[in-house]
Amino acid sequence: MGNKPIKRNENIVKLSKDHHASLLFCWKIRQGIKYHIGVERLIKYVQYFWKHHFSLHFKEEEDFLFAPLKDEIVQKAIDDHLKIKSSIEQLTGQGTENKEILLSNIAEMVDQHVRFEERVLFPYLEQKLSVKQLEEIGNQIKGDPLMDHYEDNFWTKSSSL
Repeated sequence: MGNKPIKRNENIVKLSKDHHASLLFCWKIRQGIKYHIGVERLIKYVQYFWKHHFSLHFKEEEDFLFAPLKDEIVQKAIDDHLKIKSSIEQLTGQGTENKEILLSNIAEMVDQHVRFEERVLFPYLEQKLSVKQLEEIGNQIKGDPLMDHYEDNFWTKSSSL
C-alpha cells in the first residue's frame, strides 16, 4: 500500500518543509560524489547550506520547539545538531585527509537525523506539548520554509562535465 504522508501539526509544518530541503541537500551531496565533483565545490555548497539553512533551522528547533521539553529524546536531536555542526567545521579544518568520506558521512548523518525528527521526535512532541505550547511555537517560527538558492548545480550530470 505504500507510506502515507505524515500529518504534521500546522504550527511546526515549516520545520518539516525545512527538512525536505535538508533531504535534498543529502541527495545533492551524494550526486556530487557520484559524479566525481571536486571536493572543494562540494565543501562550498555545504558551507552555503550551513550558513543559509542548517544554522537557522537548528536555532529555531532548539530555541522554540525543543525548549519546553528537555528529555533524552530531545537531547538526542540536540546532540545530532552538534555532531553535524562539528563535522561541517571539520571540512575546512587542516589535516582532514579524506574529505569525500566526511562529505558522505555528513549526508548520512543529516539524512538519519531528519528521519529521526520526522518519524520519532516530532510525533512525540506533538503528543507531549499542549495545544497552547504548539501555538506559541508556531508564532515564533512563522515565515517561509528555508530555500536552497545555490547557483552551482553540481548535482546535475551536465554540470559535472
